[in-house]
Amino acid sequence: MIEKIYKKVSEFERISSDEGIKLLKEGDFLTLGKLANRIRFKKHPKKLVTFILDTNVNYTNVCYVGCSFCAFYRKPHDNEAYTLSISELISEIEEAQSKGITTALIQGGLNPELPYEYYLKLVKELSKSTVHVHAFSPPEIDLMCRISGKTTDDVFEDLKDAGLTTMPGGGAEILSERVRKKISPKKISTDRWLEIMEKAHEHGIKTTATMMFGHLETKEDIIEHLDRVRELQDKTDGFTAFIAWDFKKENNELGKIVNRIVTGIDYLKIVAIARIYLDNFDNIQASWASQGKDVGELALHFGANDMGSMLIEENVMREAGFRAQASVEEIASVIRKAGFKPALRTTDYKIIKYL
Repeated sequence: MIEKIYKKVSEFERISSDEGIKLLKEGDFLTLGKLANRIRFKKHPKKLVTFILDTNVNYTNVCYVGCSFCAFYRKPHDNEAYTLSISELISEIEEAQSKGITTALIQGGLNPELPYEYYLKLVKELSKSTVHVHAFSPPEIDLMCRISGKTTDDVFEDLKDAGLTTMPGGGAEILSERVRKKISPKKISTDRWLEIMEKAHEHGIKTTATMMFGHLETKEDIIEHLDRVRELQDKTDGFTAFIAWDFKKENNELGKIVNRIVTGIDYLKIVAIARIYLDNFDNIQASWASQGKDVGELALHFGANDMGSMLIEENVMREAGFRAQASVEEIASVIRKAGFKPALRTTDYKIIKYL
């Protein structure tokens, strides 16, 4: 049966969830890479690999949800708890802008004490600069709905009026209720995450889709996740890219009970499966910032066409004990070493500069 699935993939036919599970469980590592690369070059015939120069600003680490996998969140009265004022946020962006960033990825904990107007002002003020505002995950949008009493449509209309045009895909983790109830029981459901993403797309706000694996999920859960986002992409065509990263077990509660070790091979297999299964996604990112530059380089031969973010600042993985840094030239060098031509891009995948 596996050979029949290989043939189906090689002929660019869509595979079913059962076939996806079969590939993830029994697929040969190098064969999956070869098939994923074949699809990558069908979608992107040129040997070009893009990345973006951005900063990740977290406006607050206060969060009432307290996901077991998160080392970043703090309770309101913790000594390390913080919430940035709009002026402090602008100062951070201006400092990053002086280093050449083009995009600000802005996310935060779920702090119910923040007023609805804070989010609108944040986008409005930052949108006055030349930096692109890429802000708020579905859990944050859900919180805005609850504190304002507004519908999801109303919230997106307000954010669009303030200047928001794109949104990251955070808060997805694994889109399986079985898993979510164990690792993040207070966070929004799978259906609510997808509903918010669908509404964003309906309002013309493009988003990414993400997945965090390597904890309590099964291979069936991974394919369920991919299937749900593929189904929504069929409907809206609103996802610009898919990004997967592995769970970091340091400094969090979930890490104390998870015994799995995610290897580079595990990660590369996920990248390949994502490229094969998500036939309606143009871009698959190589998450070098979570895997390291060497594995990021290899991912370019397992279906990825983008190196993601050249982060000036990043706090969430750093709190979990993982810190990866690189300069623009280092990332460009990794891309060249893999046999590709590097280019800086915008959030919506327009080329800014060939390197």
